[in-house]
Amino acid sequence: MKTKLFYGIFIVLSMWGLYSCKQAEKPIKFAIVSDLHAPDLPDGRERMQAVVDAANAENVDFLIQLGDFIRLDSVSQPLQKVWDQYKGEKYHVLGNHDLDKYSKEEFVAGFGMPGRYYSFDKGDFHFIVLDGNNLFDEGKYIPYNKANYYVDSRKRAFMDPEQMEWLKKDLASTTKRCILFSHQSIDRAMNNGYDVRDILEAENKRAGFTKVVAAFSGHNHSNYTDVINGITYVQINSASYVWADCETQTEKRYPAEINDKYSLLKYSLTFDKPLYGIVTLDHNGLSMKGTEAKFLPPTPSEIGLPEKLGSFPLVSFIKDVFVDFKD
Repeated sequence: MKTKLFYGIFIVLSMWGLYSCKQAEKPIKFAIVSDLHAPDLPDGRERMQAVVDAANAENVDFLIQLGDFIRLDSVSQPLQKVWDQYKGEKYHVLGNHDLDKYSKEEFVAGFGMPGRYYSFDKGDFHFIVLDGNNLFDEGKYIPYNKANYYVDSRKRAFMDPEQMEWLKKDLASTTKRCILFSHQSIDRAMNNGYDVRDILEAENKRAGFTKVVAAFSGHNHSNYTDVINGITYVQINSASYVWADCETQTEKRYPAEINDKYSLLKYSLTFDKPLYGIVTLDHNGLSMKGTEAKFLPPTPSEIGLPEKLGSFPLVSFIKDVFVDFKD
């Protein structure tokens, strides 16, 4: 009798253990997009619709956009309705152009964000949203507010000390692997990104394993992946265009009425379809399926542009990415 009872308990515990492992290994999937600038393009609505349709088709756990999204004005209300067609959880990251006409408080309230920076859990993963939209001038940190950031670039794109202290505590409060999101890239665009990286690397050292595994960013309208001291930094290309900061012969790309209505096109190189990524996380690693488009002609090479704008590749795709969790 005791033998049968022991055997029964063993079977139940074994099944429970297998069930627990399966539960722990359930993948988390999310859709990610950046720099839609949807109100500023003739097909902004269609681009957003394609992203939302993909999120629904992939049955993702959440949808996140990395900034430079839409405005709070009446022009953007139809776009908001498109975004809301994804019925799952949606998250926002503050972008610099989101603050061209608003304060952070106005934008955060308008889109129902938990705050300008925040974190949340999904399954075995901890996700952290950061805010790099601060000036640093004469020893003071100044929030972006209604386009006040159009100054010397060396004064832009800082994370403030209050947020960095919060980041330290937030990282220490979880045992889960951590994924970060920011508009400006921690590896290249944040002017105090090295201080942020120090915090991330210190937490990995304290934890004794690669706890902070990846950081996603937008802003640069480019695509690349950097690995710095074990952390993978993934630059997400714009969903819509590359900002060339020079005239791009857009009169050959769009009719005059379109160019007159959408003034940024003059300095942009638009894609023929939207770019976004679908990211899957499990205990083995992170994988992202990217998308590929073509430049609407005339292409960068046809107007004599180089393969890079500064340090950023001039490309019309988001490449696939895989990050192996080794420890």
